[in-house]
Amino acid sequence: MNIHQNARLTPAGRERLVRLARSGLSPKAVAETMGVCPKTVGKWVARFEAEGAAGLQDRSSRPHTLHRPTPVATQEAIVTLRRQRLTGAQIARDLAVSPATVSRVLRRYGLSRMRDLEPPVPVQRYERDKPGELIHIDIKKLGRFERMGHRITGDRTRQSSGRGIGWEYLHLAIDDHSRLAYSEIHPDEQRGSCLAFLFNALRFFRRHGITVERVMTDNGPAFKSRRYAKALRRLTIRHKRTRPYTPKTNGKAERFVQTSLREWAYARAYDTSEQRRAELPAFLFRYNWHRPHGGINGKTPISRLGLAEDNLLSLHT
Repeated sequence: MNIHQNARLTPAGRERLVRLARSGLSPKAVAETMGVCPKTVGKWVARFEAEGAAGLQDRSSRPHTLHRPTPVATQEAIVTLRRQRLTGAQIARDLAVSPATVSRVLRRYGLSRMRDLEPPVPVQRYERDKPGELIHIDIKKLGRFERMGHRITGDRTRQSSGRGIGWEYLHLAIDDHSRLAYSEIHPDEQRGSCLAFLFNALRFFRRHGITVERVMTDNGPAFKSRRYAKALRRLTIRHKRTRPYTPKTNGKAERFVQTSLREWAYARAYDTSEQRRAELPAFLFRYNWHRPHGGINGKTPISRLGLAEDNLLSLHT
């Protein structure tokens, strides 16, 4: 029998083990006979010598000392000091308790990390009441390419020859209420391209019966320029900018960027970036006319405009 696979000894088996050990057999021989390890033989012999036959009986595995729960008052004091941004070591010193106790209480209350003291502000979801009240505008940088990449073809022999041909920029606008979207590709994100896209986007929304009242952008240099501000003033359109480092403020634009990448830019393997550019109008048509949008209860953006059927048909053609 494998001596490393200990058998579950009954009290009678333990008595036999002790008799064999006291008969002069070596601990190893006794262990092989009883199917236990030599350490177990030594444990039961020592217990018999200390307690007699009573030491060989089954006994409770309950520990001699039980953990005493930390008093509620102490827990509250630990939490109070933690909210004052004290470290675990400082709290343990000030309250004369062990660092392990402090750690256990902080873990129970979800305050183990300092950042837990300042949970993130819940996202405030909103939707404007009618189309045109707010248009979100954003820009996404895309790499240009002249041939299919090696991740698709598996051919690395010309891996470096297609690099460094530059970038192009997807300018996009989406209506907060209807989710109707428009986008174009421009060679840069400078002021001239941003103004050109703004005017084209406004024409697009006007064709769909939408009068734009507000525009929301990030804090890019082009959007903060005087000419951009002047153009919006002349059009009597209010300009709202997102708070710095908080892209979720412009969340609908960010979401449309992700949808565009997944369902257009990276939807299939294009031979060139020009081929990808040519597919953009088809994607926009699907997005606006046929694709159900989860944020508007599975409706299509075009369905939220409330246009007459004849007008919708003219837009389609």
